Amino acid sequence: MANLKEIRNRISSVKSTMQITSAMKMVSAAKLKKAQDAITAMRPYANKLTELLQSLSATLDADSGSKFAEQREVNKVLLVAITSNRGLCGAFNSNIIKQSNNLINTAYAGKQVDVLTIGKKGNDILSKTSTIIENRSDVFDELTFDNVAEIANKLMELFEAGSYDKIELVYNKFKNAATQIVMTEQFLPIVPAESDENVQLDYIFEPSKEEIVEGLIPKSLKTQLYKAIRDSFASEHGARMTAMHKATDNAGELRDSLTLTYNKARQAAITNEILEIVGGAEALNN
Repeated sequence: MANLKEIRNRISSVKSTMQITSAMKMVSAAKLKKAQDAITAMRPYANKLTELLQSLSATLDADSGSKFAEQREVNKVLLVAITSNRGLCGAFNSNIIKQSNNLINTAYAGKQVDVLTIGKKGNDILSKTSTIIENRSDVFDELTFDNVAEIANKLMELFEAGSYDKIELVYNKFKNAATQIVMTEQFLPIVPAESDENVQLDYIFEPSKEEIVEGLIPKSLKTQLYKAIRDSFASEHGARMTAMHKATDNAGELRDSLTLTYNKARQAAITNEILEIVGGAEALNN
């Protein structure tokens, strides 16, 4: 059994860890509230914009359709893996890395698959096994629509130039603080809306429908990417808050266990000292 000094040192170390994890939990909780409000407010707009674009695109003739809706034979794929710049958030990053590798090795086996990483953690791991064309971990330094729009413009340019036949986003969708859903979402080409003959679009278009669609597409794609990154950002803080809460609870249990061990060892030491004193007194009396 470890001596009393070693146990005291371990108890002190566990208490220090508890203070750190508890502080990180509170910081993540504060950041989560802001990030959650941002993604909750944005989702209805982003979803409606995407729905409107898909519905309008579905009504266009094949010849007048957008270049971003062109369906090609898939030989070259680009995955946009969205992770975080920091760790200590449970399985948040590893789930994205695992899903990216799964797509590369199964769904797109035998095809050229490159990766654009958003987040330092994903870049550090995926760069060892995959071809990384660019890492944009800097976007989290100032997460604004304009900064994300730069990445979206690059993706649109790559698709338009024929560098890739398909571009997909891999990210964590925020559900609540304890739950994040790994999403694989097609970015380009634009996913056509499911045909429904009963749906009638009673709109008056000014200017033409084609011009409206061409104007909406870049904005919709930028919004789609911004929503995915915002989702991931909120999920990161939720995952970190949950991980730090569990770490604090585990540290508390370990502290209690060590305290009990310390008390038992201290009691045993005191008992031994008493026995030695009593034994010595008896020896003197004899």
